[in-house]
Amino acid sequence: MIEVQNIHKSFGELEVLKGVNLKVAKGEIAAIVGKSGAGKTTLLQIIGTLDRPTSGKVMIEGQDVFALNDKQLAAFRNRHIGFIFQFHQLLPEFTALENVCIPAMIAREKETDYKARAERLLTDLGLKDRMGHKPNELSGGEKQRVAAARALMMKPDIILADEPTGSLDTQNKKELSELLLQLRKEYGQTILLVTHDKELAGIADRVIEMVDGRINE
Repeated sequence: MIEVQNIHKSFGELEVLKGVNLKVAKGEIAAIVGKSGAGKTTLLQIIGTLDRPTSGKVMIEGQDVFALNDKQLAAFRNRHIGFIFQFHQLLPEFTALENVCIPAMIAREKETDYKARAERLLTDLGLKDRMGHKPNELSGGEKQRVAAARALMMKPDIILADEPTGSLDTQNKKELSELLLQLRKEYGQTILLVTHDKELAGIADRVIEMVDGRINE
């Protein structure tokens, strides 16, 4: 579960988030929509602990995340939050399998423990024959599935996706929408999307509109 309480965020004199309150239930798919500059990505980055609010509180699975020190916060993020970005953020020199293993390597798990888990995730996502390929050898849809597998590697409580279909063609957009529904069904994650894509927003249980730094549900 995600709970955002009265979040404000300013960059100098520019106030980007103006008292945002939001709850996303466990297992829910919620989509945040709105015009560019509304504050969607800033909010997602704060929920994902990649940025800190000027004021307010973010609770994830009952934990006040910004009460943690930097080391604790990094460990919490790696364990509880999975990210899917618009441009995949895959390391080009690593194979698909190695990219998926990165969160477990950061957590210093044993290779014997995490490698089989990564292989199983890639197989589940239809990439059994692509594990040894590097990102430049994969299609756009395949890269996004590798990113999804990496996001699931630590069995996180929540998945945050920022414009995940932004760089995909029509067919790959459709496949990603189906993939997110599949992930929720099989793994039970809470999924929060930021998107301009009306079709992707259409798979959500709830659509949340942001206007000028505020939630307008």
